[in-house]
Amino acid sequence: MNDLFNAIYNGLIQTTAIEAVAVIMGIVSVWYSRKENVLVYPTGLINTTLYIYLSYKGHLLGEASVNLYYTAMSIYGWYLWTRKTSDKKNLLLQITNSSKKEWIQQLSFFATIYLIIYFLLTYAKTAFAPEAIPWADAFASATAYTGMWLMAKKKVESWIWWILTNIASIPLYFIKGYAFTSVQFIVLLILAIAGLISWHKKASSLNTNHETA
Repeated sequence: MNDLFNAIYNGLIQTTAIEAVAVIMGIVSVWYSRKENVLVYPTGLINTTLYIYLSYKGHLLGEASVNLYYTAMSIYGWYLWTRKTSDKKNLLLQITNSSKKEWIQQLSFFATIYLIIYFLLTYAKTAFAPEAIPWADAFASATAYTGMWLMAKKKVESWIWWILTNIASIPLYFIKGYAFTSVQFIVLLILAIAGLISWHKKASSLNTNHETA
């Protein structure tokens, strides 16, 4: 246990300014997403841009691809979250639950992304990135791809995928020497659970209002 605490402490001491800023922006971004605040996207863009560099440097190539995808999806999500109804009084996109068809779509999306990243990382591990961990990196990446896609669409289930991403990323980044980032994912896991509860309540409230209208 002492060895674990010492490893965490030493990792935190060695945290770079870039990683510190990325972590802070990541936490702030998730906080805004839980609040359904569009600032989730500009703060998230800072986080993802920095993590493209950090992930590539740490041979977390799947995570690097995730953050590149995050960057593109942040711009897309920013656009969707700011669209308004024709009278300009209300936001067009509301928090909703996934239908059975949408669940099948997201599970298929996850499986496809996982297999693509896994096979690419398996090749990379043999060719030029021996420190890569294909199965773990692919899982963390594929869940994150799915979560970000659903977040842009304001689907409650996006938080389930974020929870899976955070659980997988805690040990993954710690093993790679990014202790501060690993701690970040513990915080993000807590926020993701809170986000799931919050969005579920909002979606239920909207459904109730529609039924009584």
